[in-house]
Amino acid sequence: MSNVTVIGTQWGDEGKGKIVDWLASRADIVVRFQGGHNAGHTLVVGDQVYKLSLLPSGLVRGKIGVIGNGVVVDPKALMTEIDRVTAQGLVVTPETLWIAENAPLILPVHGALDRAREAARGDHKIGTTGRGIGPAYEDKVARRAIRICDLAEPETLDWKLDELLLHHNTLLAGLGAETFTKDQLKDFLAEITPRLLPFSCQVWDRLDEGRRAGRRILFEGAQAVMLDVDHGTYPFVTSSNTVAAVAASGSGVSPSSVGFVLGIAKAYTTRVGEGPFPTELHDQTGRTLGERGHEFGTVTGRPRRCGWFDAVLIRRAVRVGGVSGIALTKLDVLDGLDEISICVGYELDGQKIETFPSAPGAQARVKPVYETMPGWKETTAGARSWAELPAQAIKYVRRIEELIEAPVTLLSTSPERDDTILMRDPFED
Repeated sequence: MSNVTVIGTQWGDEGKGKIVDWLASRADIVVRFQGGHNAGHTLVVGDQVYKLSLLPSGLVRGKIGVIGNGVVVDPKALMTEIDRVTAQGLVVTPETLWIAENAPLILPVHGALDRAREAARGDHKIGTTGRGIGPAYEDKVARRAIRICDLAEPETLDWKLDELLLHHNTLLAGLGAETFTKDQLKDFLAEITPRLLPFSCQVWDRLDEGRRAGRRILFEGAQAVMLDVDHGTYPFVTSSNTVAAVAASGSGVSPSSVGFVLGIAKAYTTRVGEGPFPTELHDQTGRTLGERGHEFGTVTGRPRRCGWFDAVLIRRAVRVGGVSGIALTKLDVLDGLDEISICVGYELDGQKIETFPSAPGAQARVKPVYETMPGWKETTAGARSWAELPAQAIKYVRRIEELIEAPVTLLSTSPERDDTILMRDPFED
């Protein structure tokens, strides 16, 4: 029996929500270990649609949900989300939701700074959601963050707010934005403290107890490897590390607890926001992929940019992310296309290269080198076994496996939870 860690291998929005939901039914504990409320998972359970940003997906299946220390927590957003899913019939209590007491908080000043900076960038904007995730992570690294445990110590909180405002108000004033007073932040924290503190605990200790008791743990990543602050398309990335190794440090468990690493990838590629995208399609095929795949960001509502499957990027994600197997989603979106292309390499300034460069200028100039395969006219939608797939669809999946150097262990053929083909059980690895 193994734990499982789920990460995205592209730029997010790969359909992690359905896969995590499918796996959560077999787990005991589901842990969020990085990111903030800038990433979303959409789960369809019967006639209910749950849109989660901070809450671990396992709560929908009645499992214990954990928000680890690697997550930056917007308390207002969290409470709004709890109220919304409670109205849909879920039970969210301190017994079912554990939040790391050492998780940093996102305060109103963080969102204000995030939006002011993005506006000041003009044509060089990064495409952030403006929700304060980046500035909150900056405060964590700079050792001025307000953490959940600080809410129980008013004397500590007082001087920490002074330090935080000294930094942020200077920046906000320089950007021509409205500054904050200490009383404003105190009032904000006083309002949320009674609801937030009961959920806080020493998550690392409870997870260790669970591990010793043989409970199955599912670690749920947000965003994806190409948005990793070290390994992604920097600076058009998120503000945290998104690779599987962070499941350990972001929740307080040992590296050996990460278990089977399941990388999620679409059968094509999408991206929300700014930044390089070598295989992006600006033609009717790109629009068709977006329409069929209902490609709009769960959190932002922004239309996703669409393009062909990029095997070079995913091979990199497999290597740096420690991916054991791939869950390939949305194969059915490709149904009926005459031809399907896969990016197998790049050209940069007239030279062939086999890996994606790190410099942003070079990333913007790379041109994809494609291998084209025949499409299939039959439908894959709703298939639950290999025998139900068209021969050409199977060839496409097998070619992807060769190019990314990893096996496809799960195949999703529709948004429905049970329309999933299992080749290898991650929990039994």
